[in-house]
Amino acid sequence: MEIKDAEALERVRRTFDGVPFLRHLGIRLSDLGPGWVETLLDVGPHLGQAEGFVHAGALATMADHSAGGAAATLARSDQTVLTVEFHIQLLRPATGDRLRCRAEVLRAGSRAVFCQARVHARDQGEEKLVAAFSSTLALVDRP
Repeated sequence: MEIKDAEALERVRRTFDGVPFLRHLGIRLSDLGPGWVETLLDVGPHLGQAEGFVHAGALATMADHSAGGAAATLARSDQTVLTVEFHIQLLRPATGDRLRCRAEVLRAGSRAVFCQARVHARDQGEEKLVAAFSSTLALVDRP
């Protein structure tokens, strides 16, 4: 993948640090590179649904923002990234102490980017795939 702006990676880092909703949930950037992002989320009671599993909304938010970050690593400085659509498959209940998401750009066009992400839950030291995610994102001019 080719970076169009030398500052893109730093801009993605700042975005993760600056989004209040991500801070509220505890989603943090772990690593990134051209066309990919990895995030972490410590599991706690604030993420639970009625039966105590991680809420699907937390999984979707983590995957969506990770995919957006991956797409943004390839954006120009005068562009921002907005999700057009996404699909998430919840493969098993998410339990354990930490979630890890890796999102990657599969195709980057001049105005649209297609990404995939995988969310793994770590439970008793073992990671299991809990969600598969795909999205289309638009590259739009910054206001």
